[in-house]
Amino acid sequence: MDIPQDLRQFDSLVQVIASLRGPQGCPWDREQTHESLREHLLEESYEVLEALDEADHAKLCSELGDLLLQIVLHAQVGDEAGEFNMGDVIESINRKLIYRHPHVFGSGSAKNTEDVLVRWEELKKKERNEEAGMLDGVPRALPALAYSQSVQERVARVGFDWPEDDGVLDKLSEEIVEAKEASTPHERTAEFGDVLFTLANYARRQNIDLESALRESNQKFYRRFSYMEKLCRENKLDLTKMALDEQNKLWNKAKSVVG
Repeated sequence: MDIPQDLRQFDSLVQVIASLRGPQGCPWDREQTHESLREHLLEESYEVLEALDEADHAKLCSELGDLLLQIVLHAQVGDEAGEFNMGDVIESINRKLIYRHPHVFGSGSAKNTEDVLVRWEELKKKERNEEAGMLDGVPRALPALAYSQSVQERVARVGFDWPEDDGVLDKLSEEIVEAKEASTPHERTAEFGDVLFTLANYARRQNIDLESALRESNQKFYRRFSYMEKLCRENKLDLTKMALDEQNKLWNKAKSVVG
């Protein structure tokens, strides 16, 4: 089987994938369908996010390649089934970008990012059918926090938003009180969801990506707790048999050493 000469070209990747899916190709690749590739697409997307969180450029380059592989695989599967091909995918996104940027490719104008987002929503509204709402285009499969920020960003584009940050913080205090007063499991769940929803709104207003912020805090906790375990191993201590104040001393030690 011929190997493309220039591996830096996009067409070379398309050719490699077509070969892998061909009669003499790889059994695994030949068996894949749009449905079977779903979990791999999601996994590769999260690995790209992890590389971004770590600010590891070499890892990011590699993971973007893995993500691109998934896109080209889907296009190849679609081509073989007569659904669409890579040319259709590229043409579709090019047309969309040109249409939604009339201030760049047409006679429109935009003074700032806010103008761009307002016009973007106006153009998307024209693309939707009459019964479709603004929030229908937000994928419901998004992680809950990301979905929350996305829907709140959408409605803010049409002015449905708190005028000031203080209003959001007052709302957050109100939701916390309601969560503390909840008396049943159902009420506690509902009220805690409202707390998270309001937190997501405040994070959006502060230009904080809540998913990224929480992932960073998760990793920080992981590093510090792992250091606690390391101290226990070195000093022959059993973490499970330590009193809470002793565990907290180890935690404070970990905080002073591990970022």
